[in-house]
Amino acid sequence: MKIVIVPDSFKESVSAELAAQAIARGFREVYPEAECICLPIADGGEGTVDALVAATGGQKVWVEVMGPMGERVEAFYGISGDGKTAVIEMAAASGLMLVSAAQRNPLQATSYGTGELIRHALDRGIRHIILGIGGSATVDGGVGMVQALGGRFYRPDGKALSLGAVELATLSGIDLSALDGRLQQCNIEVACDVDNPLVGARGAATVFGPQKGATSAMVEQLEQALGQYAAVIRQFTGNDVRQIPGGGAAGGMGIASQVFLGAKLKPGIDIIMAALRLEDAVISADLIVTGEGRIDHQTLGGKALSGIARMAQRHHLPVIALAGVLGEGAEAVHQQGIDAIFSILPRLSTLESALSQGEINLQQSARNIARVMQMGQQMT
Repeated sequence: MKIVIVPDSFKESVSAELAAQAIARGFREVYPEAECICLPIADGGEGTVDALVAATGGQKVWVEVMGPMGERVEAFYGISGDGKTAVIEMAAASGLMLVSAAQRNPLQATSYGTGELIRHALDRGIRHIILGIGGSATVDGGVGMVQALGGRFYRPDGKALSLGAVELATLSGIDLSALDGRLQQCNIEVACDVDNPLVGARGAATVFGPQKGATSAMVEQLEQALGQYAAVIRQFTGNDVRQIPGGGAAGGMGIASQVFLGAKLKPGIDIIMAALRLEDAVISADLIVTGEGRIDHQTLGGKALSGIARMAQRHHLPVIALAGVLGEGAEAVHQQGIDAIFSILPRLSTLESALSQGEINLQQSARNIARVMQMGQQMT
Protein backbone atom coordinates (compact mmCIF):
# COMPACT_ATOMS: atom_id res chain seq x y z
CA MET A 1 0.00 0.00 0.00
CA LYS A 2 1.27 3.47 -0.94
CA ILE A 3 -0.02 6.36 1.17
CA VAL A 4 0.81 9.97 0.33
CA ILE A 5 0.61 12.08 3.49
CA VAL A 6 0.28 15.83 2.83
CA PRO A 7 -0.93 17.74 5.90
CA ASP A 8 -0.79 21.48 6.48
CA SER A 9 0.30 22.64 9.91
CA PHE A 10 -2.05 22.39 12.87
CA LYS A 11 -1.42 25.96 13.99
CA GLU A 12 -0.11 26.47 17.51
CA SER A 13 0.01 22.70 17.94
CA VAL A 14 1.96 20.67 15.36
CA SER A 15 4.06 21.68 12.37
CA ALA A 16 3.19 20.19 8.99
CA GLU A 17 6.36 18.07 9.09
CA LEU A 18 5.64 16.60 12.53
CA ALA A 19 1.99 16.06 11.58
CA ALA A 20 3.03 14.04 8.53
CA GLN A 21 5.40 11.91 10.58
CA ALA A 22 2.77 11.27 13.27
CA ILE A 23 0.20 10.18 10.68
CA ALA A 24 2.76 7.85 9.08
CA ARG A 25 3.56 6.27 12.45
CA GLY A 26 -0.13 5.62 13.05
CA PHE A 27 -0.62 3.87 9.71
CA ARG A 28 2.55 1.80 10.09
CA GLU A 29 1.29 0.40 13.40
CA VAL A 30 -1.36 -1.41 11.36
CA TYR A 31 0.37 -1.61 7.97
CA PRO A 32 4.09 -1.94 8.81
CA GLU A 33 4.99 -2.57 5.17
CA ALA A 34 3.10 0.48 3.87
CA GLU A 35 5.04 2.97 1.75
CA CYS A 36 4.32 6.31 3.40
CA ILE A 37 5.36 9.35 1.36
CA CYS A 38 5.46 12.35 3.71
CA LEU A 39 5.13 15.73 1.99
CA PRO A 40 4.25 18.42 4.54
CA ILE A 41 2.58 21.28 2.74
CA ALA A 42 1.48 24.88 3.10
CA ASP A 43 -0.48 27.34 0.99
CA GLY A 44 2.09 30.13 0.76
CA GLY A 45 1.48 31.60 4.20
CA GLU A 46 3.11 30.86 7.52
CA GLY A 47 4.89 27.52 7.48
CA THR A 48 5.64 27.51 3.75
CA VAL A 49 9.40 27.72 4.27
CA ASP A 50 9.37 24.86 6.77
CA ALA A 51 7.20 22.72 4.48
CA LEU A 52 9.47 23.16 1.46
CA VAL A 53 12.63 22.60 3.47
CA ALA A 54 11.26 19.47 5.13
CA ALA A 55 9.81 17.95 1.97
CA THR A 56 12.88 18.52 -0.21
CA GLY A 57 15.69 18.05 2.31
CA GLY A 58 16.55 21.72 1.98
CA GLN A 59 17.86 24.26 4.42
CA LYS A 60 16.76 27.40 6.21
CA VAL A 61 18.92 30.51 5.82
CA TRP A 62 18.95 33.20 8.52
CA VAL A 63 19.60 36.82 7.55
CA GLU A 64 19.56 40.08 9.51
CA VAL A 65 17.35 42.55 7.63
CA MET A 66 15.32 45.67 8.21
CA GLY A 67 12.07 44.96 10.03
CA PRO A 68 8.76 46.60 9.21
CA MET A 69 9.32 49.58 11.52
CA GLY A 70 12.94 50.15 10.51
CA GLU A 71 14.54 48.01 13.23
CA ARG A 72 16.93 45.15 12.51
CA VAL A 73 15.41 41.67 12.79
CA GLU A 74 16.59 38.10 12.31
CA ALA A 75 14.61 36.84 9.34
CA PHE A 76 14.88 33.67 7.26
CA TYR A 77 14.05 32.01 3.98
CA GLY A 78 14.30 28.46 2.69
CA ILE A 79 16.29 26.81 -0.06
CA SER A 80 15.08 23.59 -1.64
CA GLY A 81 17.14 20.43 -1.47
CA ASP A 82 18.37 20.82 -5.05
CA GLY A 83 19.56 24.35 -4.29
CA LYS A 84 17.56 25.85 -7.13
CA THR A 85 14.52 27.37 -5.41
CA ALA A 86 14.19 29.90 -2.60
CA VAL A 87 10.92 30.27 -0.74
CA ILE A 88 10.46 33.54 1.09
CA GLU A 89 7.73 34.40 3.56
CA MET A 90 7.20 38.15 3.55
CA ALA A 91 6.01 37.86 7.15
CA ALA A 92 9.50 36.77 8.25
CA ALA A 93 10.93 40.20 7.41
CA SER A 94 7.97 42.55 7.09
CA GLY A 95 5.31 40.78 9.11
CA LEU A 96 2.61 42.14 11.34
CA MET A 97 3.60 39.75 14.13
CA LEU A 98 6.99 41.48 14.32
CA VAL A 99 5.28 44.65 15.55
CA SER A 100 3.53 45.07 18.88
CA ALA A 101 -0.10 46.18 18.70
CA ALA A 102 0.77 49.59 20.16
CA GLN A 103 3.43 50.25 17.50
CA ARG A 104 1.51 49.21 14.38
CA ASN A 105 1.37 52.01 11.84
CA PRO A 106 1.04 51.18 8.13
CA LEU A 107 2.04 54.72 7.20
CA GLN A 108 5.50 54.01 8.59
CA ALA A 109 5.84 50.27 7.93
CA THR A 110 8.14 49.23 5.09
CA SER A 111 8.65 46.10 3.01
CA TYR A 112 12.37 46.86 2.62
CA GLY A 113 13.43 43.74 4.54
CA THR A 114 11.59 41.48 2.10
CA GLY A 115 13.67 42.98 -0.69
CA GLU A 116 16.81 42.25 1.33
CA LEU A 117 15.81 38.59 1.58
CA ILE A 118 15.31 38.45 -2.19
CA ARG A 119 18.71 40.07 -2.75
CA HIS A 120 20.38 37.59 -0.41
CA ALA A 121 18.84 34.69 -2.35
CA LEU A 122 20.08 36.20 -5.61
CA ASP A 123 23.57 36.42 -4.12
CA ARG A 124 23.42 32.64 -3.51
CA GLY A 125 22.71 32.06 -7.19
CA ILE A 126 18.99 31.40 -6.81
CA ARG A 127 16.95 32.14 -9.91
CA HIS A 128 13.58 30.63 -8.92
CA ILE A 129 11.85 32.42 -6.06
CA ILE A 130 8.54 31.63 -4.42
CA LEU A 131 7.32 34.63 -2.46
CA GLY A 132 4.53 34.17 0.07
CA ILE A 133 2.98 37.53 0.89
CA GLY A 134 0.60 36.74 3.74
CA GLY A 135 0.79 38.38 7.15
CA SER A 136 2.47 41.64 6.19
CA ALA A 137 2.50 44.80 8.32
CA THR A 138 2.77 47.08 5.31
CA VAL A 139 0.66 49.15 2.94
CA ASP A 140 3.60 50.71 1.11
CA GLY A 141 2.72 49.27 -2.29
CA GLY A 142 5.82 47.06 -2.15
CA VAL A 143 7.94 50.18 -2.73
CA GLY A 144 10.30 49.27 0.13
CA MET A 145 11.01 45.87 -1.42
CA VAL A 146 11.88 47.50 -4.76
CA GLN A 147 14.05 50.11 -3.02
CA ALA A 148 16.07 47.32 -1.39
CA LEU A 149 16.64 45.85 -4.86
CA GLY A 150 17.95 49.10 -6.33
CA GLY A 151 14.80 50.83 -7.55
CA ARG A 152 14.47 54.54 -6.91
CA PHE A 153 11.23 56.40 -6.16
CA TYR A 154 11.48 60.14 -5.91
CA ARG A 155 9.53 63.24 -4.91
CA PRO A 156 8.99 66.36 -7.04
CA ASP A 157 12.18 67.90 -5.56
CA GLY A 158 14.19 64.93 -6.85
CA LYS A 159 14.91 63.50 -3.42
CA ALA A 160 14.36 59.85 -2.71
CA LEU A 161 11.06 58.84 -1.17
CA SER A 162 11.38 57.90 2.49
CA LEU A 163 10.61 54.36 3.58
CA GLY A 164 7.00 53.45 4.30
CA ALA A 165 3.85 54.95 2.83
CA VAL A 166 4.00 58.30 4.59
CA GLU A 167 5.44 60.14 1.56
CA LEU A 168 3.94 57.94 -1.15
CA ALA A 169 1.31 60.55 -1.99
CA THR A 170 4.16 62.85 -3.12
CA LEU A 171 5.63 60.29 -5.53
CA SER A 172 6.46 61.90 -8.88
CA GLY A 173 8.83 59.52 -10.62
CA ILE A 174 10.44 56.08 -10.76
CA ASP A 175 13.98 55.17 -11.80
CA LEU A 176 14.82 51.49 -12.32
CA SER A 177 18.22 51.99 -13.91
CA ALA A 178 19.95 50.52 -10.84
CA LEU A 179 17.42 47.75 -10.23
CA ASP A 180 19.21 44.44 -9.70
CA GLY A 181 19.73 43.04 -13.18
CA ARG A 182 19.63 39.45 -11.95
CA LEU A 183 15.87 39.80 -11.53
CA GLN A 184 15.49 39.60 -15.31
CA GLN A 185 16.89 36.07 -15.19
CA CYS A 186 14.50 34.98 -12.44
CA ASN A 187 11.26 33.08 -12.35
CA ILE A 188 9.39 34.69 -9.46
CA GLU A 189 6.08 33.26 -8.33
CA VAL A 190 3.96 35.08 -5.78
CA ALA A 191 1.65 33.01 -3.60
CA CYS A 192 -1.48 35.14 -3.55
CA ASP A 193 -4.91 33.89 -2.46
CA VAL A 194 -6.85 37.16 -2.63
CA ASP A 195 -8.08 39.12 -5.62
CA ASN A 196 -8.29 42.57 -4.02
CA PRO A 197 -7.22 45.41 -6.30
CA LEU A 198 -4.80 48.17 -5.35
CA VAL A 199 -7.38 50.90 -4.70
CA GLY A 200 -11.09 51.35 -4.14
CA ALA A 201 -13.66 49.82 -1.80
CA ARG A 202 -11.89 46.44 -1.91
CA GLY A 203 -8.42 47.89 -2.17
CA ALA A 204 -5.32 47.55 -0.02
CA ALA A 205 -5.97 50.57 2.20
CA THR A 206 -9.66 50.01 2.84
CA VAL A 207 -9.56 46.26 3.40
CA PHE A 208 -6.13 45.60 4.84
CA GLY A 209 -5.21 48.93 6.42
CA PRO A 210 -7.38 48.54 9.55
CA GLN A 211 -6.01 45.04 10.10
CA LYS A 212 -2.55 46.58 10.30
CA GLY A 213 -3.39 49.37 12.71
CA ALA A 214 -4.74 52.09 10.42
CA THR A 215 -7.28 54.54 11.77
CA SER A 216 -10.03 55.83 9.47
CA ALA A 217 -7.92 58.94 8.81
CA MET A 218 -4.92 56.76 7.96
CA VAL A 219 -7.03 54.70 5.56
CA GLU A 220 -7.93 57.85 3.63
CA GLN A 221 -4.28 58.91 3.55
CA LEU A 222 -3.17 55.48 2.38
CA GLU A 223 -5.86 55.38 -0.32
CA GLN A 224 -4.66 58.73 -1.64
CA ALA A 225 -1.06 57.54 -1.55
CA LEU A 226 -1.81 54.32 -3.46
CA GLY A 227 -3.84 56.28 -5.98
CA GLN A 228 -0.83 58.51 -6.67
CA TYR A 229 1.38 55.44 -6.83
CA ALA A 230 -0.91 53.93 -9.49
CA ALA A 231 -0.92 57.19 -11.44
CA VAL A 232 2.88 57.35 -11.56
CA ILE A 233 3.11 53.66 -12.53
CA ARG A 234 0.73 54.42 -15.41
CA GLN A 235 2.98 57.27 -16.55
CA PHE A 236 6.01 55.00 -16.24
CA THR A 237 4.59 51.85 -17.91
CA GLY A 238 1.50 52.99 -19.78
CA ASN A 239 -0.61 50.48 -17.86
CA ASP A 240 -3.51 51.18 -15.51
CA VAL A 241 -2.85 48.96 -12.50
CA ARG A 242 -5.57 50.23 -10.16
CA GLN A 243 -7.98 47.30 -10.53
CA ILE A 244 -5.72 44.36 -11.37
CA PRO A 245 -6.91 41.34 -9.33
CA GLY A 246 -4.50 40.62 -6.51
CA GLY A 247 -2.71 43.93 -6.92
CA GLY A 248 -3.74 45.04 -3.44
CA ALA A 249 -2.50 41.88 -1.73
CA ALA A 250 -0.11 42.53 1.18
CA GLY A 251 -0.70 46.26 0.99
CA GLY A 252 0.16 46.51 -2.70
CA MET A 253 2.98 43.98 -2.80
CA GLY A 254 1.00 42.22 -5.52
CA ILE A 255 1.36 45.17 -7.88
CA ALA A 256 5.03 45.78 -7.10
CA SER A 257 5.86 42.13 -7.73
CA GLN A 258 4.17 42.15 -11.12
CA VAL A 259 5.27 45.57 -12.36
CA PHE A 260 8.85 45.72 -11.10
CA LEU A 261 9.91 42.09 -10.66
CA GLY A 262 7.99 40.51 -13.53
CA ALA A 263 6.44 38.06 -11.10
CA LYS A 264 3.36 35.92 -11.64
CA LEU A 265 0.59 35.81 -9.03
CA LYS A 266 -0.85 32.35 -8.46
CA PRO A 267 -2.84 30.52 -5.78
CA GLY A 268 -0.35 29.60 -3.09
CA ILE A 269 -1.27 25.94 -2.91
CA ASP A 270 -0.78 25.50 -6.67
CA ILE A 271 2.74 26.95 -6.44
CA ILE A 272 3.70 24.77 -3.49
CA MET A 273 2.26 21.57 -4.99
CA ALA A 274 4.26 22.19 -8.15
CA ALA A 275 7.44 22.90 -6.17
CA LEU A 276 7.00 19.64 -4.23
CA ARG A 277 6.10 17.71 -7.39
CA LEU A 278 3.06 16.37 -5.64
CA GLU A 279 1.52 15.13 -8.88
CA ASP A 280 4.52 12.84 -9.39
CA ALA A 281 4.29 11.55 -5.82
CA VAL A 282 0.69 10.37 -6.14
CA ILE A 283 1.35 8.19 -9.16
CA SER A 284 0.39 4.61 -8.19
CA ALA A 285 -0.76 5.82 -4.74
CA ASP A 286 -3.66 4.08 -3.02
CA LEU A 287 -4.64 6.84 -0.61
CA ILE A 288 -4.01 10.50 0.18
CA VAL A 289 -4.16 11.68 3.79
CA THR A 290 -4.22 15.39 4.53
CA GLY A 291 -5.30 17.65 7.35
CA GLU A 292 -5.15 20.99 9.12
CA GLY A 293 -6.18 22.54 12.39
CA ARG A 294 -9.77 23.30 11.44
CA ILE A 295 -12.10 22.11 8.70
CA ASP A 296 -15.31 24.04 8.07
CA HIS A 297 -17.31 25.62 5.24
CA GLN A 298 -14.37 27.93 4.39
CA THR A 299 -11.80 25.16 4.07
CA LEU A 300 -12.01 24.83 0.30
CA GLY A 301 -11.74 28.56 -0.36
CA GLY A 302 -8.38 28.35 -2.09
CA LYS A 303 -6.34 26.89 0.76
CA ALA A 304 -4.17 23.78 1.02
CA LEU A 305 -6.91 21.18 1.27
CA SER A 306 -8.70 22.58 -1.77
CA GLY A 307 -5.67 22.11 -3.98
CA ILE A 308 -5.09 18.60 -2.69
CA ALA A 309 -8.74 17.69 -3.30
CA ARG A 310 -8.61 18.98 -6.89
CA MET A 311 -5.45 17.02 -7.60
CA ALA A 312 -6.86 13.84 -6.06
CA GLN A 313 -9.94 14.09 -8.26
CA ARG A 314 -7.76 14.26 -11.36
CA HIS A 315 -6.13 10.98 -10.33
CA HIS A 316 -9.31 9.34 -8.99
CA LEU A 317 -7.72 8.88 -5.55
CA PRO A 318 -9.55 8.69 -2.21
CA VAL A 319 -8.73 11.43 0.30
CA ILE A 320 -9.01 11.34 4.08
CA ALA A 321 -8.65 14.59 6.03
CA LEU A 322 -7.87 14.97 9.73
CA ALA A 323 -8.60 18.11 11.73
CA GLY A 324 -8.31 19.39 15.25
CA VAL A 325 -11.80 20.83 14.95
CA LEU A 326 -14.66 20.08 12.58
CA GLY A 327 -16.53 23.36 12.35
CA GLU A 328 -19.88 24.36 10.92
CA GLY A 329 -20.37 23.23 7.35
CA ALA A 330 -17.38 20.86 7.38
CA GLU A 331 -19.39 18.30 5.42
CA ALA A 332 -19.23 20.58 2.37
CA VAL A 333 -15.74 19.28 1.65
CA HIS A 334 -17.25 15.95 0.56
CA GLN A 335 -18.60 17.64 -2.55
CA GLN A 336 -15.12 18.77 -3.55
CA GLY A 337 -13.25 15.48 -3.44
CA ILE A 338 -12.48 14.77 0.20
CA ASP A 339 -14.06 11.42 0.97
CA ALA A 340 -13.88 11.31 4.76
CA ILE A 341 -13.09 13.74 7.56
CA PHE A 342 -12.21 13.00 11.17
CA SER A 343 -11.53 15.07 14.25
CA ILE A 344 -8.39 13.95 16.06
CA LEU A 345 -9.74 14.92 19.52
CA PRO A 346 -10.37 11.73 21.52
CA ARG A 347 -12.17 13.42 24.41
CA LEU A 348 -13.33 16.74 25.81
CA SER A 349 -10.35 18.77 26.95
CA THR A 350 -9.10 22.30 27.44
CA LEU A 351 -7.69 24.14 24.44
CA GLU A 352 -4.26 24.10 26.05
CA SER A 353 -4.40 20.33 26.47
CA ALA A 354 -5.65 19.75 22.92
CA LEU A 355 -2.86 21.87 21.44
CA SER A 356 -0.16 20.16 23.51
CA GLN A 357 -1.34 16.66 22.52
CA GLY A 358 -1.75 17.26 18.80
CA GLU A 359 1.02 14.93 17.69
CA ILE A 360 -0.10 11.90 19.71
CA ASN A 361 -3.75 12.53 18.77
CA LEU A 362 -2.81 12.53 15.10
CA GLN A 363 -0.95 9.25 15.46
CA GLN A 364 -3.81 7.58 17.33
CA SER A 365 -6.38 8.83 14.82
CA ALA A 366 -4.33 7.54 11.90
CA ARG A 367 -3.96 4.19 13.63
CA ASN A 368 -7.73 3.94 14.18
CA ILE A 369 -8.44 4.80 10.55
CA ALA A 370 -5.97 2.16 9.42
CA ARG A 371 -7.66 -0.44 11.61
CA VAL A 372 -11.05 0.35 10.07
CA MET A 373 -9.48 0.03 6.61
CA GLN A 374 -8.02 -3.31 7.60
CA MET A 375 -11.41 -4.54 8.83
CA GLY A 376 -12.96 -3.56 5.52
CA GLN A 377 -10.32 -5.50 3.59
CA GLN A 378 -10.88 -8.59 5.76
CA MET A 379 -14.63 -8.46 5.21
CA THR A 380 -14.39 -8.37 1.42
